[in-house]
Amino acid sequence: MTRKTFTLFDPALAVPAVADAFRKLNPAVQWRNPVMFVVYVGSILTTILWLQALGGKGEAPAGFILTITIWLWFTVLFANFAEALAEGRSKAQAASLRGLKKETWAKKLLEPKYGAKWNLVPATDLRKGDVIVIQAQETIPADGEVIEGVASVDESAITGESAPVIRESGGDFSAVTGGTRVLSDWIVVRVTVNPGETFVDRMIAMVENAKRQKTPNEIALTILLVALTIVFLGVVVTLLPFSMFSAELANEVAGAGTPISITVLIALLVCLIPTTIAGLLSAIGVAGMSRMMQANVIATSGRAVEAAGDVDVLLMDKTGTITLGNRQASTFLPADGVTEAELADAAQLASLADETPEGRSIVVLAKQRFQLRERDIHALDAHFVHFSAHTRMSGVDMAGRQVRKGAADAIKKHVETLGGKFPASVSGKVDEVARRGSTPLVVADGTRVMGVIELKDIVKGGIKERFAELRKMGIKTVMVTGDNRITAAAIAAEAGVDDFLPEATPEAKLALIREYQSEGRLVAMTGDGTNDAPALAQADVAVAMNTGTQAAKEAGNMVDLDSNPTKLIEVVETGKQMLMTRGSLTTFSIANDIAKYFAIIPAAFVSTYPQLAALNVMGLASPASAILSAVIFNALIIVFLIPLALKGVKYRPLGAATLLRQNLALYGLGGVIVPFIGIKLIDLALVAIGLA
Repeated sequence: MTRKTFTLFDPALAVPAVADAFRKLNPAVQWRNPVMFVVYVGSILTTILWLQALGGKGEAPAGFILTITIWLWFTVLFANFAEALAEGRSKAQAASLRGLKKETWAKKLLEPKYGAKWNLVPATDLRKGDVIVIQAQETIPADGEVIEGVASVDESAITGESAPVIRESGGDFSAVTGGTRVLSDWIVVRVTVNPGETFVDRMIAMVENAKRQKTPNEIALTILLVALTIVFLGVVVTLLPFSMFSAELANEVAGAGTPISITVLIALLVCLIPTTIAGLLSAIGVAGMSRMMQANVIATSGRAVEAAGDVDVLLMDKTGTITLGNRQASTFLPADGVTEAELADAAQLASLADETPEGRSIVVLAKQRFQLRERDIHALDAHFVHFSAHTRMSGVDMAGRQVRKGAADAIKKHVETLGGKFPASVSGKVDEVARRGSTPLVVADGTRVMGVIELKDIVKGGIKERFAELRKMGIKTVMVTGDNRITAAAIAAEAGVDDFLPEATPEAKLALIREYQSEGRLVAMTGDGTNDAPALAQADVAVAMNTGTQAAKEAGNMVDLDSNPTKLIEVVETGKQMLMTRGSLTTFSIANDIAKYFAIIPAAFVSTYPQLAALNVMGLASPASAILSAVIFNALIIVFLIPLALKGVKYRPLGAATLLRQNLALYGLGGVIVPFIGIKLIDLALVAIGLA
């Protein structure tokens, strides 16, 4: 089962969003957005003025007031629609997760061990601490930790990934999630949650969380928008008595002068306050969390997403993030008197039955270097010697040969037991490989030491370029590893990280994060083990792996359902995209007020001061047409910007100064030019249809 993806204006989302837009006309809902609340109150006032005009006592023609009223309500409704559409995308994604919450039965063990008797009970009856057994092709009924056994588990219902994962007792990969399915073998699981507290329940609650907390930057922006609204409200309120006085004076002097109407003042206020960004602010925040969900990352709040955009230090585990996760054979170093081809041949023979990633990489390297492909082992009557913790080597016995590979001291002991001698030159090669931070494996054919295989952590392709992009963004990258300093330094240099923490303990990780935070930096970290939990809890952005332990998931403020540690980079980019979107739309919203000044202010006061007609630089048809055009543009621009608010501004890894210049050039200059064009086109359309 995979989650459904939705297009931007999918009918399944748009139709309910229209209904929600009307439901959000509740004053208690509107009050949460102070700027749009002013538009909401203005819409009510113009509605009352229109009803008054129908009775023949209107301050302006009823048709003019009605048109203004319609477009003011349109502005409010589309701001509501944008927020409802963003919320609907998250709720629709959550709806598919409910499919996991189906009626499931559990085999509750009477004793906490495999083979004990069990009772069949509904999954809803399970409590924290209960022990259950799940066998092949059965659904895991609740979140828990494996305490016995090992099994292949299909987690596609949650992660969307078809590849099964291994879950086993002990270590950092023992956590299982209710709703997933065991494919093979069996596991005994201790339930770690009570009903209603499962991971799926938490996911649904998080993605449905419409009443999210505002982020610090969003609060600051709201304060700015409210301050601008109060300023313009004060200005507009004082204009009425000023206009009445000026009109009276004009009547005495020139015999002509008409005070401005309340309808026009409301239209002026709505056009001057930052309605564009205010109408889209909530949608931007909800859409940010929705984009994280689309990337298979559950964020606990909008704060976590925005904090990711402000991160300037990234702590990343080496294994699986920077490197491929398993050491790979990279070089054959033959002993004196041995060719590289001979060493490769012996190394491949010793590795044919080795199913570890390291063993398979030796076979592949021999194939690539010397085309050693065809091996009829059965014809050679081969007997494989598997690796054991006691001997610390593996190999094959065949045709009177004893081929072994393993740790240097283990091979040395083996060769000396057979009466051979371990060459000093090979010891030198072993030391040389170790100094590079790689792992040396020695190969021997009987008493003849053939040489050394170098196993090294393979840095992921393209990761160095990604780190270079992060550096351009002003983000410091720090590799965290349990390796010794020499090994860590070699990998850090190859990967291109800015710094590294070797021999990392939970205490060392925690201390490093606190040190960066004391310098005023925001720190992001990824982890999957219980030993990562303290550092995840301390980090500003903490991405826990879904395959990790329950402690890691609870400590993080995000959970990566794909369990891909490199997703942390994508999380940061999504956070920055959210901040850039908000900044771009704010710049555009404030800039487009300039055109509105030239459109509506001369039109509003031209009846009082005819000389203001000179400011009609756009050549608008009439004062009524100018006011209507500005109000209509103010409403329609929200409609056109909804896709941008939901999809976000395309992120590019550029410095802050460069981004600011580009933002001002595109959204600042564009915010000045677009309204001049838009208002003029609307004016022409109004004239064409006879409304002006």
